[in-house]
Amino acid sequence: MRSALTVAAAGVLVTGLALSACSSGDQSTTGTGAGAGQPVEGRTLTMALNADPGNLDPQFTSLSVTQQVDMFLYDTLVSTDASGKQVAGLAEKWEGTTTTAKYTLRKGITCADGSPLTASTVAENINFVGNPANKSTRIGVFVPPGAKATGDDAAGTVSVTVPAPDAFLVGNIGGLHLVCSKGMKDRNLLKQGSDGTGMYTVAEAVPGDHYTLTRRKEYAWGPGDFKAGQPGLPDKVVLKVIANETTAANLLVAGQVNIVRLAGPDKQRLEAQKIFQHSAGAPLGELWFNQKAGLPTADLAVRKALVQGLDLSQLGKVITGGSGSPTTSMVAPGMGPCTEDTVAGNLPGHDLEAAKAALDAAGWKAGAGGIREKGGSKLSLVFYYPTGLGSTLQSGSELLQKAWNELGIDVSLKAVSTAEISTVILAGQGTWHAGLIPLTVSLPSQLVSFLSGPTPPNGSNFAAIKNPAYDAAVKKASSIAGTDGCPDWAAAERALFEQVNVVPFVNSTIPTFAKGATYDLIQGSVVPSSIRMLG
Repeated sequence: MRSALTVAAAGVLVTGLALSACSSGDQSTTGTGAGAGQPVEGRTLTMALNADPGNLDPQFTSLSVTQQVDMFLYDTLVSTDASGKQVAGLAEKWEGTTTTAKYTLRKGITCADGSPLTASTVAENINFVGNPANKSTRIGVFVPPGAKATGDDAAGTVSVTVPAPDAFLVGNIGGLHLVCSKGMKDRNLLKQGSDGTGMYTVAEAVPGDHYTLTRRKEYAWGPGDFKAGQPGLPDKVVLKVIANETTAANLLVAGQVNIVRLAGPDKQRLEAQKIFQHSAGAPLGELWFNQKAGLPTADLAVRKALVQGLDLSQLGKVITGGSGSPTTSMVAPGMGPCTEDTVAGNLPGHDLEAAKAALDAAGWKAGAGGIREKGGSKLSLVFYYPTGLGSTLQSGSELLQKAWNELGIDVSLKAVSTAEISTVILAGQGTWHAGLIPLTVSLPSQLVSFLSGPTPPNGSNFAAIKNPAYDAAVKKASSIAGTDGCPDWAAAERALFEQVNVVPFVNSTIPTFAKGATYDLIQGSVVPSSIRMLG
């Protein structure tokens, strides 16, 4: 299996989400609705983005919206087809163990400036990301810390060794978006431009409004058996930033936009019109607590009481508009290789009186106006939720606020854009106590850097989680190749829930609609090489 940002098409790491660890995934979907028509040449595809992607450098982002943009600009060593099978990417062959990997590059691959992609440049990418000093957000997600790569340009091979076992090493490194030589030398070129082997290059970047990409007609090394010159490939792609889902849906219906991803209630009217779509399951209800020392949410008793004060089933219905399904693990069903249910029976149940008693025991006593206090400080929390997923997230956050108010907690809601999630939460530049932050991955190993290790700005552990039982289970699971380690990955997740480090409670099915075009969807992202414009 191979990895698939995301910042979660819902929140962070995923598919219209805010945060993502993925670049492509193992979940395939079947298109439904009207998609008839013959492929036509010379067209422009307009695709809606629910937020501005910000820095386009593929090795310095954890945002799913940026992941989607980068899929047009960069390639990976190994790809995944719509059935979930590993297929050739930039590499035609690959092999490895939990500590070594080797890739043989295809012939004739060139960068956007016409220069050849060399094995040495690929190795440079891996070494850069694997060096903690460079603070890439992809370290520990695709490339293990301390990974060492060498490239043999004559043979076209890249060999990698890592200091600690990685159960999915070949697929993880194979999923890294690769930058060409100029971009590696000057990463400023990548912030609002590109230097990759991808099918498209950036022609214009207008942050907050649109990004225009032009197709490289010589591109012939797409995923699997992709061939250059296939009819229907768009000559130009306009990625238009449309934060309001209703506006995006209206533009699709009017034919002014070709592809739209919708998490909120507007998806129902487009489904009723039987517009072509692919749908993908993704985490949506994931409750995270900031466990930085000195914050009230660093206390297990407080975290447990906060969850006991919530009816997670009702909250899940609200944020998904009644269309969600209970979460069974940190990796959504169909996205990864493991199938154990790690959630059922492992989260605190709804018990308002027990929650109040726990807060009392933790020293948080009711004070003036009913707000709890301890040591002269009020129990006041700042709760974050993403704005890019429709009105249901706001409704759910308001329900949560009401429930916590009943516990005697002052809760300030903060609706945040994708950019704010990136700076305030992922980069650790602001104060937050809890939030709905969907994180989408396709392998349990991709979660590790977000759930352990260094905190921002030196790492991706944005919630400052410290859980020795999780770390021990991860160490054991990482030493076992492939799915044989699934029981240990499950034990690692259960250790998280025992300490209420993170609370996943509902998944959502998020459709991506198309009009005047068809496409394949993998890990919630549109695959650029699969797009066909229709007459």
